[in-house]
Amino acid sequence: MEKNLTEEERLAQFSESLLDWYREHKRSFPWRDKNNAYYTWISEIMLQQTRAQAVIPYFERFIKALPDIKALASCRDDDLLKLWEGLGYYSRAGNLKKTAVIVTEKYGGSLPDTFEELLRLPGIGRYTAGAISSIAYGQPFPAVDGNVMRVVSRVLLNREDILNSRIKQHFEELLKKVMPEERPGDLNQAMMDLGAMICLPAREPDCPDCPVRDVCLTRETGLWKEIPARSAKKKRRIENRTVFIIQDGSRTAIRKRNKKGLFAGMYEFPNESGEFTREEALSYVEKNDLVPLYIEAGPESKHIFTHIEWHMKAYRIRVSADHADTGTLFFVDFSEQQDRYAVPSAFDTYKKYLSCHT
Repeated sequence: MEKNLTEEERLAQFSESLLDWYREHKRSFPWRDKNNAYYTWISEIMLQQTRAQAVIPYFERFIKALPDIKALASCRDDDLLKLWEGLGYYSRAGNLKKTAVIVTEKYGGSLPDTFEELLRLPGIGRYTAGAISSIAYGQPFPAVDGNVMRVVSRVLLNREDILNSRIKQHFEELLKKVMPEERPGDLNQAMMDLGAMICLPAREPDCPDCPVRDVCLTRETGLWKEIPARSAKKKRRIENRTVFIIQDGSRTAIRKRNKKGLFAGMYEFPNESGEFTREEALSYVEKNDLVPLYIEAGPESKHIFTHIEWHMKAYRIRVSADHADTGTLFFVDFSEQQDRYAVPSAFDTYKKYLSCHT
């Protein structure tokens, strides 16, 4: 191994070896090799915070329902959220719709082909703009996400905090200098695949099978546990909540969340902050102009967000069927809820529970 290479020279050798490996070992996905900017865009937004294999069925369902940008632009918000249900980070879906409307009106339904114009669109940051411009339009822009930061840090034996925006900018500048003119999209996807298949997070990388082992300084030193360096995460705040599974027979109460904030515009089982007693739960139902007939404890559950943990307890409460939908609550059949109303994955425990109690 040559030890006196500059960072740019090392990454130039890295990119050449990686592209050779990618020709033989690249992963197969329904959004790859389609020369379709729409597919690239949708898949890259879905792939944020979600494993590639898990994204496949969501992507296929989404494209079947909304095959192009104009279809996405005209999609009802509730239908869009239902298609996105299970992927989490639901503001992404809202930004997709905003961008689709802009692109339809301003660009005739085709995503712009320059990095700078892509960056101006809602929900498209430097990583996504780099992915679209390189993969769909063959432009030499890097797409630097956490996987790429880990790979490059290890190749260069860089000990600086990868959460530092200055380091990310430095890596972007280095990679832009070594992006191949003919296959920039392949290099970005090759780095994604290397990070997913070989240079893995939180476990020992598969160095013997790594195509860039001869230029990787971390492989030589064995310091993979220390690199990439990452500042300590802030401790999540615990928030206790009580979930109410309110049924009037075969129907269950749900409500729609506000248009802004967490789970904007989605549907949920009614819930409130704090741990309610049985008496408080019954009082909650009565305050919603419902007559409780029976109450039992439901399952407890936990859902982890980026900065918050919901610790949930639940009550299943039967109420008299002699009522009208009042306030924010309305009652739907289980099958109707499954088919029409997007409920966040935070409530998956209660959706499964409900399937056994309808």
